Amino acid sequence: MKIGITCYPTYGGSGVIATELGKELALNGHEVHFISYALPFRLNHFIDNIYFHEVEMSNYPLFEFPLYSLALASKMVEVANYENLDLLHVHYAIPHAISGYLAKEIIKPKKDIKLVTTLHGTDITLVGLEPSFVHLVKFSIERSDGVTAVSRFLREKTLTNYHIEEDISVIPNFVDTTLFAPQDSSLKKRFAPNGEKILIHTSNFRVVKRVFDTIHIIDKVSKEIPAKLLLVGDGPDRSECERLCREMDLCDKVIFLGKQEALVDILNCGDLFLIPSQSESFGLAALEAMSCGLPVISSSVGGLPELVVHNENGFIAEIGDVDRMAKYSIDLLTNPRKYKLFSENARKRGVEKFDKQIVVPQYEKFYEAVLNS
Repeated sequence: MKIGITCYPTYGGSGVIATELGKELALNGHEVHFISYALPFRLNHFIDNIYFHEVEMSNYPLFEFPLYSLALASKMVEVANYENLDLLHVHYAIPHAISGYLAKEIIKPKKDIKLVTTLHGTDITLVGLEPSFVHLVKFSIERSDGVTAVSRFLREKTLTNYHIEEDISVIPNFVDTTLFAPQDSSLKKRFAPNGEKILIHTSNFRVVKRVFDTIHIIDKVSKEIPAKLLLVGDGPDRSECERLCREMDLCDKVIFLGKQEALVDILNCGDLFLIPSQSESFGLAALEAMSCGLPVISSSVGGLPELVVHNENGFIAEIGDVDRMAKYSIDLLTNPRKYKLFSENARKRGVEKFDKQIVVPQYEKFYEAVLNS
């Protein structure tokens, strides 16, 4: 198949999954064309069968705001026509699904190119519910030839919030379990020279991630056992998180690493992964940690309970209940036998349920069904 993929090229989960999917499809012999305003950050080396097409923006002074949606649709048309694409697969509804629909309609006199939309989370639960977007999101979902969601939670939210009658298939996020695998990390001694336990959180530091909660958790945990917290990523809440650490005198226990690409090495120096989000449609960061053998302490929101099995490969608590999350953390970190079992279960769940070799074929099967419809 010849597949056009559009995603946000940044560090968010939707861009990661779209890029990793494209890479796997290319390795399976498909021709993949990425169409976006920048090269996806995980396309950091040459892969045969993968091509990138940059969306060029006009700076004409009449337009007060950039017309990215229209420029994207135009580039989709150009690539689809010249590369003879079979389908367009857009990740994140706003604005990609609308641009994809417009491109599909423009191409229609020549070819019935198929449009597949994958819903990832905030495009449905947050951004898409804004009055200025809600009708567009509903329209783009209903006009897509196939729609997938990354969790059962997100599927049900979409059907309910937008009164969708068309079917939405659930294809979960996935991980390369051969890459994200338990291994010795040279960083362990760097961050924990005295044998401290290491808790890790990775995110875009937005309000919904509740990064402040991780700081309160390490404060409570470190009063019981020697421990440190690694915060990976960057975003709007980082400065306030740094201020909170100074106020709570935790600067020697909380390490801000910023955006990092060497996630495997970082995760493998950790003991626990924290994800106390108030909204999480799947939790790709938690899956990558589990694949490295890290038990997960999470909130009980969205798709996280579909990933984290309470009292088996991690623990789940109510949003904002930092006391319970800290208690769960201490329980695991002070019980070696229990920790070993949870660590093995975390790795096992990643391998048996969410490995790329299991999930990517589901996308290929879905493509075939759409093309034959």
